[in-house]
Amino acid sequence: MNNWSDRFPFGNKKDSPDFGKLTKYIVVGVLLAIIIIGAMTCFYTVDDKEQAVVTTFGAVTDITEAGVHFKLPFGIQQVEKVEVNVYQKIELGYTSDGDNYVTNTSESTMITGDYNIVNVDFFVEYKISDPVKYLYTSSDAELVLRNLIQSQVRNVVGSSAVDSVLTDGKENIQRQVKELVTGILEEYDIGLTLVEVRIQDAEPPTKQVIEAFKAVETAKQQAEAVINDAKAYQNAQIPKAEADADQLIQNATYLKTKRINEAKEQVAMFNAMYAQYALNPEITRSRMYYEAISQILPGVKLYINTAGDGDMQMLLPLESLMGGNGGK
Repeated sequence: MNNWSDRFPFGNKKDSPDFGKLTKYIVVGVLLAIIIIGAMTCFYTVDDKEQAVVTTFGAVTDITEAGVHFKLPFGIQQVEKVEVNVYQKIELGYTSDGDNYVTNTSESTMITGDYNIVNVDFFVEYKISDPVKYLYTSSDAELVLRNLIQSQVRNVVGSSAVDSVLTDGKENIQRQVKELVTGILEEYDIGLTLVEVRIQDAEPPTKQVIEAFKAVETAKQQAEAVINDAKAYQNAQIPKAEADADQLIQNATYLKTKRINEAKEQVAMFNAMYAQYALNPEITRSRMYYEAISQILPGVKLYINTAGDGDMQMLLPLESLMGGNGGK
């Protein structure tokens, strides 16, 4: 009959578990797990919209671009990813979510320079220009920018007239706010760059005032339409007037040339008559006299007195000398 040790061989000292080897296996397994975990955490990926700030024992040591990168594991190096190639927005006076639009009067209600109350909503775009300064210069850079924009918006609107805020002064207000905020951001140096400031909406706080300003705006638009019509009429009439003026100038030039030529012709005729007069002054003088009388008094009969030194006088009718035409 077998004894108890033969029936249960594991009870022998020779076949008992080796706790030393088991401990060794456990240690090796833990080391392998640590190595695997370390290897898995040694690499990180940065997409094309981001930059990654790498710190070694808390100090910034590198800034990496898009791609796969290596870092030291177990917290020796840590990575903070920042979206630097993305336009981010701030909404002042309202909050939008898809088609939903919720107003925030505590941000939008402002007093203008002429002591009127208006509601002005602003849309702001900005980018992260320096990821290190963005992460470590300020605890909340977006909140700093938001408060800064609110302050400068109220400053500019508070120095503008209500008509300017509601109608034709919006572009100037946007430009002033952007210049002021950009200058202060450069002083703060928190790693943000302002891209755009735009007035999303501006209106008076009551319906009556809104209707009044709409009427003013309508009147301005009608005035602009009338001015444009007048300019169009002016542009249409100016060429016609210029053509008429050119025609008048051409006619005047023609008449001038004609008068000059006629004067020259009369001068030439006078010079020719004078040459004949110089040859026979008495005859020419008489002929000119008779011609003038016949032209002035066409119905009068003219007679020539041929009296000489004697008493006999003889009157000769002029028409008989002119072929019986009656002096004509």
